[in-house]
Amino acid sequence: MDYKLDFIKISIMITLSKLKKEAEERKGKNSHNDSLISRRRASVRDRLLVKEIQEMELTLPATCRVNFENPNELHKFDLNVSPDEGYWQGGKFHFTIDIPEDYNMVPPIVKCLTRLWHPNINEGGEICLSLLRQNSIDGMGWAPTRTLKDVVWGLNSLFTDLLNFDDPLNNEAAEHYQTDKDGFKLKVKDYIQRYAKRMYG
Repeated sequence: MDYKLDFIKISIMITLSKLKKEAEERKGKNSHNDSLISRRRASVRDRLLVKEIQEMELTLPATCRVNFENPNELHKFDLNVSPDEGYWQGGKFHFTIDIPEDYNMVPPIVKCLTRLWHPNINEGGEICLSLLRQNSIDGMGWAPTRTLKDVVWGLNSLFTDLLNFDDPLNNEAAEHYQTDKDGFKLKVKDYIQRYAKRMYG
């Protein structure tokens, strides 16, 4: 009787071990498939970027400079904006642009690394710009038809025509402008002197 029970236990253990091994193999295949899909998606993005970066560099505003720290990584680059008019004239503002694998279905991830006093860029570097939002209530959000050229021009325009005091990210800066325009201008200039002074050009 005990012999039969031991045999049944051993059979169950072998079956469980076999099922576990099969599940692990399936999981391995799935992660391999996920990895293939991820690589395929990244290569679609990289093919798009070759074309878009050429277009972006041909149409770059005079106030912008682009830098690729690693020329083999087209999905990561820096943008410097040096406004030649408006409140932020004389400053140099550094942005990082990171293009996710799901580009162009999703927008690039953009951060401002230069501290500034601005209604649409907070002091933590987050940016309020419709075209960088997946879903935007004004209908101007990200769409697969948009390109890196649009992103660069949009960021550049945050210092001039896209400057928006009525839909701020930095409420304190917007209120400062509404209540004390001269004080706002002085604070902008103070931040430029401390954090964004151009050394040349």
